[in-house]
Amino acid sequence: MISIVAAAATVAACATAPEVGSGPGSGQRAPERLGVEVVEVLPHDPDAFTQGLEIAGDTLYESTGLVGESTLRAGPVGAEPTAVASLEEPLFGEGITVVGDRVWQLTWRGGVAVEWDRETLTERRRADYSGEGWGLCHQPGRERLVASDGSPTLTFRDPDDFSRIGSVTVTDSGTEVDELNELECVGDEIYANVWHSDDILRIDPESGTVTARIDASGLLDPAERQDADVLNGIAAYGDSGYFLLTGKLWPKMFKVRFVPSG
Repeated sequence: MISIVAAAATVAACATAPEVGSGPGSGQRAPERLGVEVVEVLPHDPDAFTQGLEIAGDTLYESTGLVGESTLRAGPVGAEPTAVASLEEPLFGEGITVVGDRVWQLTWRGGVAVEWDRETLTERRRADYSGEGWGLCHQPGRERLVASDGSPTLTFRDPDDFSRIGSVTVTDSGTEVDELNELECVGDEIYANVWHSDDILRIDPESGTVTARIDASGLLDPAERQDADVLNGIAAYGDSGYFLLTGKLWPKMFKVRFVPSG
């Protein structure tokens, strides 16, 4: 839900601790409830079936899906891509993340992650993995990638060879949360789109606990929703507190910040 909360109200609400849950996760703090405040509206390719989104430096990287239409794109934020690389059939592009001079891209059921050169978008190599690929992000401070597969499990992978090095189960007040999709790593926290919803979760990757649930509904108007698919794209503007949101076949992107709801 879009919020236009004033700055003073934002500060006051942020100081209020969330209530302790009384359900399956009794004893755990219930997640914060947040909304989005739109700062800027930017154009987005309405034909892009967005699967991954990440800003690195001044460049926006985007992965798109569908068999025969999957791409990796790069270019200035809010402008036409300056470079586009295609995945051959039957690969279906999924989440991406930038690691140094490389970009890792997942495939949905192809069982391979593709490593691209960040500057030229030429393929360097491929790494095999089991299961489905959905979302992907990089935690440089912990030297690991974080991957989702539509289940409540986040898998940690080595950023060099893509080998599995651990996992964590995501819970909200003690209840497992599935359909975790596109991911964004910001410092020691992970943000995850939840498929079939307008929710974004903020997750503590060490415990798997959901620390905030963000309602991002209402970004598109009813007419724009007619041809659009689900929310599925979240990219942080560094550690500024601003994020870029979009979705599959959305005609717009939104620069936002997360603010207390209500």
